[in-house]
Amino acid sequence: MFENIRAAFQREYVTSTARLTSNTQTAYVLALDFDLLPDAMRAGAAQRLADDVRRMGHLTTGFLGTPSLTRMLSENGHLDDAYTLLLNDKYPSWLYEVKQGATTIWERWDGKKPDSTFEEASMNSFNHYAYGAVGDWMYRVVAGLNSDASQPGYKHIIVRPQPGGGFTYATATLMTPYGEAVSGWKIDEDRLRVTVRVPPNAHATVNLPGAQLQDVHDGSSPLASTAGVTRSTQFGDTVVVEVGSGNYEFAYPAPAVSARVRRTATK
Repeated sequence: MFENIRAAFQREYVTSTARLTSNTQTAYVLALDFDLLPDAMRAGAAQRLADDVRRMGHLTTGFLGTPSLTRMLSENGHLDDAYTLLLNDKYPSWLYEVKQGATTIWERWDGKKPDSTFEEASMNSFNHYAYGAVGDWMYRVVAGLNSDASQPGYKHIIVRPQPGGGFTYATATLMTPYGEAVSGWKIDEDRLRVTVRVPPNAHATVNLPGAQLQDVHDGSSPLASTAGVTRSTQFGDTVVVEVGSGNYEFAYPAPAVSARVRRTATK
């Protein structure tokens, strides 16, 4: 059934150059997220999404598109554009609401207007998850704390931080069924330090971006002699480390990351 739907979608709504007949951010986000495009067109569609974000200078998504917007950008080679959306403080954006005094995310991007007046009472909730789902992206991408769908409940933790946006550090903590899991990183002068906590009876795969195997240490110890490390390999420009339960701090020369603004993020 999925293949039939996918073929029908492509036939009706996708041109040969990866343009959707509904040329909106949400249309591209959903087509990418639900795998409705041929593999050969994904990069082109993601580029059109990123181009629209740059042209508009802000997001244009609603309840359906917003939860996956930053994730589709970062998963398809446009991490900087995702960070740009996160850090935008002009309407419509998350930080616009924060500047207006929000402590939760609203049902409408302009629930409270710049002049401090409010939208209509019939549709103006000040606590709506759909837009606040960007928090999931901050946990999984900014801080890098991910679950493994094949081993649910955080039995297997995937740590994959993606620094950017000028942030100098980020940390995410989650109480799993096995105990507290932590993924965090900090740019300390010319070194990147990635901190990981794996609770008892769980294990983790740690992806260290922009690292070379011979340069990575846990404290003062090389990976080969670090207790709890069961395997370490070089995969492109990433070092992948398999670890058991315990606390780790992997340090290595910091790769070049976007440094437009120096910021910090914790959750």
